[in-house]
Amino acid sequence: MVKVTVIGSSSIDLVVTAERRPDKGETILGESFKTVPGGKGANQAVAAARLGAEVFMVGCVGEDGFGKEILDNFKENGVLTDYVEPVTHSESGTAHITLAEGDNSIIVVKGANNHVTPEFVGKALDVIRTSDIVLIQQEIPEETVEYVSELCHAHHVPLLLNPAPSRPISKDVIAKAAYLTPNELEAAVLFQNKDIHEALAENPNKLFITEGKNGVRYHDGEQEVLVPTYTVEAVDTTGAGDTFNAAFAVALAEGQGLKEAVRFANRAASLSVTKFGAQGGMPTRTEVEGSL
Repeated sequence: MVKVTVIGSSSIDLVVTAERRPDKGETILGESFKTVPGGKGANQAVAAARLGAEVFMVGCVGEDGFGKEILDNFKENGVLTDYVEPVTHSESGTAHITLAEGDNSIIVVKGANNHVTPEFVGKALDVIRTSDIVLIQQEIPEETVEYVSELCHAHHVPLLLNPAPSRPISKDVIAKAAYLTPNELEAAVLFQNKDIHEALAENPNKLFITEGKNGVRYHDGEQEVLVPTYTVEAVDTTGAGDTFNAAFAVALAEGQGLKEAVRFANRAASLSVTKFGAQGGMPTRTEVEGSL
């Protein structure tokens, strides 16, 4: 069993379903409202655990009802919470999600996730340096991402950086990450004033751009490779990217080749959108392998 450490956000998703999004100043009637566990870090931790990895989560929740719900959900999914702490002076993070017109729109309120600082992450040094791979995202402070990139580089632990939500990242952080997994919009922010094909060629076997229904594109050192995804009837696309990142990390930690790891992750992500909620459709290892 591979050991995966996820450093990132945990939240509760507040999900509204509607036929369409309202225009500015407009009120419309929705179809449903639900609350489900979410947060990019938590999503990736749960997905990795369902795929058979030993997963440690490093993060913060509020000392409130949502915080208890988040912790209970981790335990139900087999995610180890030794390094998840409630903070008394901030509410748990929330994501406000609208599902409409076949896609989602999301506003994130970081709350307790702002307290995932370098000092806090430093408490988990022992588990980080003995991990097979570390995952991190950008719903936590920027300085924490920089600190973790230095930490993993110093201890020779591969770091998978999922640069979402998008914001500029220093060349130093990009250099120290083993893998970068932006979508097309995030890649444009990362590599401003640079053709995306040029960025891929300059970052062979490191930069993996997720292109939704088209698949995942990377450069293998000789040419661009597009690994197609799988066609399914989508119910809720929230969490598909997090499922991809978790599955990709697990496959890499297990020693799968890059193309095989992307294919495995694409299949996991495609299965995740067939049910409601960011974590609701995240598949087990048996489900992924049985459908490849």
